[in-house]
Amino acid sequence: MWIEHDLNRLVPDAPTQLVVGAFDGLHRGHQALLGEVVAAARAGAGQAVVLTFDPLPRQFFNGNAGHFWLSSLDERLEQFAVLGLDGVIVQPFDTSVATLSARAFLSWIRGHLRLAALWAGPDFALGHRREGTLDVLRRLGAELGFEVHTFAPFIWRGTAVHSSDIRRLLSEGRIEEANDLLGRPYRLTGIVCPGEQRGRQLGFPTANLEIPPERLLPQNGIYVCRARLERGAFEAVTNVGTRPTFDHSDVTVEAHLLDFDVDIYGERLQLDFFTRLRPEVRFDSAAGLVAQMHEDVVQARRWFAAWNGEIG
Repeated sequence: MWIEHDLNRLVPDAPTQLVVGAFDGLHRGHQALLGEVVAAARAGAGQAVVLTFDPLPRQFFNGNAGHFWLSSLDERLEQFAVLGLDGVIVQPFDTSVATLSARAFLSWIRGHLRLAALWAGPDFALGHRREGTLDVLRRLGAELGFEVHTFAPFIWRGTAVHSSDIRRLLSEGRIEEANDLLGRPYRLTGIVCPGEQRGRQLGFPTANLEIPPERLLPQNGIYVCRARLERGAFEAVTNVGTRPTFDHSDVTVEAHLLDFDVDIYGERLQLDFFTRLRPEVRFDSAAGLVAQMHEDVVQARRWFAAWNGEIG
């Protein structure tokens, strides 16, 4: 899969099935849409291309205040490749792009892609102030020589899949339901940074992750995870929270990797969240916390032993 960070560097080539969007989380609905785009490209001897932005429009207009986003750009690019896209354009989003009319935006695209079809969901719009509604896009397509294909809301287990629902489920600690809508485990990626060594002092060394501040964290609690490093994958018990037994207030993400005790400071670590064992609670003593941590590890091992490898 090719990746281009400037639309202006492309020259029209193969017929292109194009979809434009943020694709935050790349949930089952996104996957179904992109699957149709890829299938159409294969049937027409063309290419399936995503045009996304960095920063995303919402980030450009609202900043990164608060934990909101379900995925990073790198994670989305990884998933695009898995889904069989031929190419991704990661276009810088700035005022010059934000103020383009729908006609100007599509004319710009046609100058650099051999646009055969534009794919869109039922609420899609593009251009300045979202003036390019589906009706407008169809008229422009007839004029400029490309088709517009609309994709009905994707229904999973009787309900439409939306990123907002996944955010709500994660915020409520309902990780398995969120994963079911995502079609894969929710993932957080960060660099392992030094902490207060509290876990090691208690006999449970942890990897303290530096998570980008814009990423949505699951509700505070104890989770069963898989930790991924370059050297391999490991079962883990992860605490998301404020460590109330020790009167901390900042939310941290700390993973105890089972049967693993190696210095990994500065390494990139991915955490795939599978299930929530319990809420985070304050213990009367460190001994009480240690006893519960032993039980958490036992429960995590049992979960992995029983897991059939499926999500949802």
